[in-house]
Amino acid sequence: MATAKVAAAPMKVALIPKAGADFQVVEREIPTPGAGQVRIRVQACGICHSDVITKEGVAWPGLEYPRVPGHEVAGIIDELGAGVSSWKKGQRVGVGWHGGQDGTCLQCRRGDFRNCRNLKIPGISYDGGYQEYMVAPVEALAAIPEGLNDAEAAPLLCAGITTFNALRHSGALPSDLVAVQGIGGLGHLGVQFANKFGYKVAAIGRGSENAAFAKKLGASVYIDSEATNAAEELQKMGGAQVILATAPSSKAMSELIDGLGPNGKLMVIGAAFDPIEVTPMQLISGSRTIQGWAAGTPTDSEDTLRFAELTGVRPMIETYPLEKAAEGYARMMSGNARFRVVLTM
Repeated sequence: MATAKVAAAPMKVALIPKAGADFQVVEREIPTPGAGQVRIRVQACGICHSDVITKEGVAWPGLEYPRVPGHEVAGIIDELGAGVSSWKKGQRVGVGWHGGQDGTCLQCRRGDFRNCRNLKIPGISYDGGYQEYMVAPVEALAAIPEGLNDAEAAPLLCAGITTFNALRHSGALPSDLVAVQGIGGLGHLGVQFANKFGYKVAAIGRGSENAAFAKKLGASVYIDSEATNAAEELQKMGGAQVILATAPSSKAMSELIDGLGPNGKLMVIGAAFDPIEVTPMQLISGSRTIQGWAAGTPTDSEDTLRFAELTGVRPMIETYPLEKAAEGYARMMSGNARFRVVLTM
C-alpha cells in the first residue's frame, strides 16, 4: 500500500512501536487517502484476539513496525481518494479482516478473493483502526446498515462474519443438530446465528453457570463439558451435523469429533497453534470431515450485518476509550470480557 500524504491536523493513535512492546498513545498527522482509497473517521474498533499477531509479532513474518492494530473498524468516510466514485463522503462503512486483495493471483482470478495469496489485513499489512482516522482501499469497505450502531457493528466485522459465514457454508440445513463449542467472543454470536438459521442448537461450555445464558442466546440444549462427555451427549441426540469449534483449544476440539453424526463436519474457527488429534478411523467411520474457515470478503460482511440487523443478533460488548487501548487489550486477553471489547473514539 502506497505511503499516504498527510494533512496538517493531529489525531490520536494507539500503536505498537515494536514486537512485544506496550501500547503507545501518540499524536500523528491525519492521513490523506491515495488513489483508490478512502479516509475513514473511526467511530469504533473491536479488539480481537488476532491482534496478538501485531502486539507480539507472532505468526506473521515481515510485519513492519510501528504498526497500529485493529481489523474490526466502523466509521464514516470523510475523504475520497482519486478515482473513487462508488462510495460517498458521510457514508457509514466498516473494514474487517479482509483488507484488500491483489486481484492478480490465481485465487483472485478465480474470484476466490478470501484466499488471495497476498491478502491485505488491516492492522497487519497497513495501519488499522486503533486510531481516530485510517486509510483503507475501496476493496476493503463494507456498508453498515442504519439499524446497527458503530460499537455493535465493529465485532460483527470479524467475530460476526466468521461465525455467520462458517455456518452458512457448513452444509447444515434448518432443523439439523448444530453444536457450538465455546460461549465466548465467537461462540455467543455463533449460538445466536445458528438459532436464527433454524438449527437445533447445542451449546457446549465449561461449567453449569453458562446454561441459562446459552439458552437465552438461543440454544435448545446446553452441554457442560466439565460434568459430562460432550461427544456422547451429542450422539444421544443422533450426532451433530456440524460442530462449530470457536474456543481456541485443540484438545477440546479433538474430544468432540466423536460427537459428529454421519457426514458430520467439524468447522474450526478458533485459532489455536497446537495439533487437533484425530484417527483415520474417526473420519472414515461416518464419512466425517474437518474444515477450517476464515472470515470472508466485504460483501460477506455486508450479508452478516444485514442479517444481524434483520434478526436481532447482537454482540455483547465492553467499551473502552482509545486512550485506554492497553487496558482494553489486557481485558480481552484475560478471557473475562463478556464478550467482545470495543474501543470507541
